[in-house]
Amino acid sequence: MDAAVFREPRKRATPIAGGEIAGLEFGPTDRPIDIVFVHANGFNAQTYRTLLSPLAASLRILAIDQRGHGETTLTADPEGRRSWRDLRDDLIALLDALDGPPVVLAGHSMGGTVSLLTAAARPDRVKGLVLFDPVIMPWLAMLYAKAPWTSGRMWRRLPMVQGALRRRAVFDDRQAAFDAYKGRGAFKTWPETMLADYVAGGFAERADGKVELACAPAWEASNYAAQAHDPWRAARQVKAPVRILKAEKHSTCHAGPGFARRGRDTRIETVPGTSHFLPMERPDLARDALFEMATG
Repeated sequence: MDAAVFREPRKRATPIAGGEIAGLEFGPTDRPIDIVFVHANGFNAQTYRTLLSPLAASLRILAIDQRGHGETTLTADPEGRRSWRDLRDDLIALLDALDGPPVVLAGHSMGGTVSLLTAAARPDRVKGLVLFDPVIMPWLAMLYAKAPWTSGRMWRRLPMVQGALRRRAVFDDRQAAFDAYKGRGAFKTWPETMLADYVAGGFAERADGKVELACAPAWEASNYAAQAHDPWRAARQVKAPVRILKAEKHSTCHAGPGFARRGRDTRIETVPGTSHFLPMERPDLARDALFEMATG
């Protein structure tokens, strides 16, 4: 694979029940989709443009905006949500709409977990999984999150949830948002190009000329709080090979040998020197993992 090759993506909207899933499509149009890529909470498809574009020399890739993100039009109501099963069902509907051969599902953080849940529910549509620091809670914490009597109350008090609710949603323009984010907080380790792509795809124009986060803070917070799904059970149900690249620092992936043994063919690798933003910090390794799974 020649990582120097760069291809601009095409916008694509896929109708499913309730609206359209927006996305960016990379690579030749005369072949079926090889990879469907699913972004992290609060991000969008365009964030990963520089990661995925070099693969377009030989692979066809669809990066999507999940419900409540980017240009996807599906209703995003945070009230009463307890899990990511709605996002899983959206991805299943997308795969059925594509109506091609099984694909590699890949994703970062929440997108990785949603990909895992989807592969467990529809193994016939998935040939492999590449997950970048997916959100896998410890087994006992996951059991607590599923308990009916928790009702998500504990999770709504988490600092990440409260931080999301306080997130500034409106800026004068995209440049102002870029300047506010550059070198700060979660964006410290990001290349400027990826930050610019995140801002470009993550804000919507307002009638007053300002821009507003496409992913509303309340929706981002609900994704942090809604943890009553079961990636541990999903790992046992997946039939395709699974490769997990795990961050060395501040990882959200609490999967180890016990998690790997649940799968038929699951490999977990910790990437030295990386944080939860592994695809931004080591796009070379992330890209190679995608290429190997798609062509292997």
